[in-house]
Amino acid sequence: MELPVSASQVKIVCARSAGLAAVGEIIRLQITLIILLLGLGVGVLMGLLGIGGGIVLVPALVHVLHLDQHMAQGTSLFILLPPVGLGALLEYRRQGQVDFRAGVLCAVGMLLGGYAGSLIALPMPSKTLKELFGCFLMLSAILLWRKSRLDAENDRKDLKLNHG
Repeated sequence: MELPVSASQVKIVCARSAGLAAVGEIIRLQITLIILLLGLGVGVLMGLLGIGGGIVLVPALVHVLHLDQHMAQGTSLFILLPPVGLGALLEYRRQGQVDFRAGVLCAVGMLLGGYAGSLIALPMPSKTLKELFGCFLMLSAILLWRKSRLDAENDRKDLKLNHG
């Protein structure tokens, strides 16, 4: 009984498979590096600005790793579960800049609210969820910008009163 392929053809197929496996390993390493750098960048922003999960991590997971909105949000929740700012929290605590009562009460509310929010978000189409997320980010940006403008205006008024 003769085989339909020769030994040399089998060697070529094996060599190509080994080459594809090597390419796959390189791609896997590149993705691993991208994910590590993403985590590093989010960690720096978390410590610097007190932001991370929703504002930076979810859009990055959607745009850089091409995750679906639901998958990005779920992955963000998983990522933030263990390290949620522990490093930054320790330094803020060391400098006396943490209100533990407010933190505990808010954490309890977030636990209950997170569960309720997941019940609302999961049945929602990904496109709708992405639009809602974008609207939230725009509203947050507008409110923060407005507050900084009002604070600057109040600072100018205070300077005039103090320096008459």
